[in-house]
Amino acid sequence: MIRKSRRGGPETIASLDLGSGRVTCLIGVPEGASGAVKVLGGASVPCRGLKGGVVINIVETTLAIARAVEEAEAAAQATVSSVWLGVRGAHLQSFNNRGAYNIARTDREITAGDVASVVASARAIPLSSDREILHVVPQGFSLDRQRGVPHPVGMEASLLEVEVHLVTASSGQINNVLKAVAEAGFEVVEPVYGLLAAGEMLVTPEEKDLGCALIDIGGQSISLGVYSEGAIKHSKELPLGADFITRDLAVGLKTSIATAERIKIEHGFAHPSFQDGDAEIDCHGIDGRTPLRVKTSEMKSIILPRVEDIFNAIGESLQGYEDVIAPGGAILTGGGSRLRGTVEAAQCILDKLPVRVGVPHPEQVRCDDVWMSPSYATALGLLLYARSPQRHGGAERAARRQKPAWMRKISSVFEEIF
Repeated sequence: MIRKSRRGGPETIASLDLGSGRVTCLIGVPEGASGAVKVLGGASVPCRGLKGGVVINIVETTLAIARAVEEAEAAAQATVSSVWLGVRGAHLQSFNNRGAYNIARTDREITAGDVASVVASARAIPLSSDREILHVVPQGFSLDRQRGVPHPVGMEASLLEVEVHLVTASSGQINNVLKAVAEAGFEVVEPVYGLLAAGEMLVTPEEKDLGCALIDIGGQSISLGVYSEGAIKHSKELPLGADFITRDLAVGLKTSIATAERIKIEHGFAHPSFQDGDAEIDCHGIDGRTPLRVKTSEMKSIILPRVEDIFNAIGESLQGYEDVIAPGGAILTGGGSRLRGTVEAAQCILDKLPVRVGVPHPEQVRCDDVWMSPSYATALGLLLYARSPQRHGGAERAARRQKPAWMRKISSVFEEIF
């Protein structure tokens, strides 16, 4: 146990994003009835216990989580006991399914209970013992086979149907993450697929309706989401990311990972139009002492092929959805989208598709400029996600499953008493 949980105010919300080698915690409070969230403070720390959003060293991950939350608490001058947890990684898999429910009552008026029943029928799918359902996202309802009904409660029909997007996860991976958070001294309100949280903040209702793609470029994984007709239609995790560019630079230039990352951020670019001459960059070798001099042209010859590989893989994963996403284009987010020329490279490789970088709207989130970066889109999105009770179908399950059976029994007894 790293520390004991401390109670914050009833309105305090904390998000915890476990990314590719980093842990980010933001603490915020809702601002009235507007739905906006004010960020009080946050912290982002490196973590050697994570790789592509998956725990590979639980001790290192626990230490990083404790440090991130405690630094965020100090910055926010607030304390928290629970967090909304953002997850990602190749262990996440998704697909679409349908459910149906007959309304046998005389009045045939659809209630919230009927909607819950039809969604439950859609999630009744066979899964292996090592997997669990993380999200069931309704895409649209049908009344007596009439499609396109977003909110059926109060309407009449004999047959209620629903199309849903199911996100499943490895039970072992989720349990490892929950254990790391618990060992750090905090509870998880609900594990949330980071792509869905970022999408709620970055993708406009019109883009969701017309069709678009959200591309979250992390360090070691890329999350893809396709939206159409107001809902997510497809999502996928790719096991590659911006850290692949850094590693290529380290190998090609014979320097350290840290130096390669610095060169990439300060001097790198993803599209040849951003090259201005052939300047020389002073750095050091792998030992940190041997002086090196790198030319811009040499750096370009390493970065551009990897950028092309990344967006070609993205394009292949979006095959079959080209017409769906054409109206709204692609929205880039994540730390990997910060490399200069990434938008232009994406437009070039993804068949002239309109591309923009997703930026939170000030009416949604109020925070210091440092947190408005694409690197923190998931952490910000989780704060907004926490403000949407209708999406929290897994909250109770998540809160109960992280406790052993004997503790759940004791908790239920005390809940009945008090």
